[in-house]
Amino acid sequence: MSAVLHKAPAATAPAGVARSRRSRPRGRLAPYLFILPALALFAAFKLYPIGWSFVLSLHRTVGGTDTFVGGDNYRRLVDDPLFWTALKNTAVVLAVQVPVMLALATGLAVALNSTLLHGRSVFRLGFFLPMVTGLVAYGIVFSVLLHQEYGLVNWFLELFGADGVPWLTDPLWAKISIGLALTWHYTGYNAVILLARLQTVPKELYDAAAVDGAGPWQSFRQVTLPGIRPALLLTTVLSTIGTLQLFDEPYILTGGGPDNATLTIGVYLYQTAFKYFDFGYASAIAYVLAVLIGILGLIQFRVLGGES
Repeated sequence: MSAVLHKAPAATAPAGVARSRRSRPRGRLAPYLFILPALALFAAFKLYPIGWSFVLSLHRTVGGTDTFVGGDNYRRLVDDPLFWTALKNTAVVLAVQVPVMLALATGLAVALNSTLLHGRSVFRLGFFLPMVTGLVAYGIVFSVLLHQEYGLVNWFLELFGADGVPWLTDPLWAKISIGLALTWHYTGYNAVILLARLQTVPKELYDAAAVDGAGPWQSFRQVTLPGIRPALLLTTVLSTIGTLQLFDEPYILTGGGPDNATLTIGVYLYQTAFKYFDFGYASAIAYVLAVLIGILGLIQFRVLGGES
């Protein structure tokens, strides 16, 4: 009797699994389709302008025609006294105003975190409100307050027999005026960032420091400052970037004067591009500014970021 061999039928996957495998490539594309609009907008409004500005920095507009000049715009910066004046003025604001503002913000954050202060929410809101004020609006307000003849500040000083101060017409006082405006606008914002970090520092650390005999100043140095170090790094970097790009306050309050005493890199870049229409040179200034921001940011991360 001959044996009849029957071939076992091949195992087939369930219909649902087969459909799942067929739809898997399409499912892999879904995340990319969702982020495609954002990528397209980023490329159109960020990457393209950045790339085109670099191309412009290699050209010079002569008689309405862009002429390729290579690195001449960058070499021109070296011998441009106005650029160095703007850089020096920006560096003065960075070296003086930013540390003062961050010191005030740190003290304010400690005060707003204290249980001895009643109505802390109201004070937090009050100190943060200047940040939501428009840059142009508060610049105009400060220009009115600090007007030498009709300003409210000089009127108040004269009530006590003091002479009026040329806030916006004297080179030194003009710098002080911009520093006051920046400090008023950004101190509360930085204080809120530092306060958010300060509230994460365990209370047990302060209790342990008190047991060891540490006073308020020792607790601040040994517990508070190390605890808020990441937030302090963040506010320092953000303040540095904002200062190097400083434009609104000097442009509105003084226009870069008097005698270029408050001319910043941002104001000089704007004047070069939209007053003299030298877009190639303005683009070169912008790229040098970006390099400066990157270098200072790296230095700050190395100094304040601790061991990495």
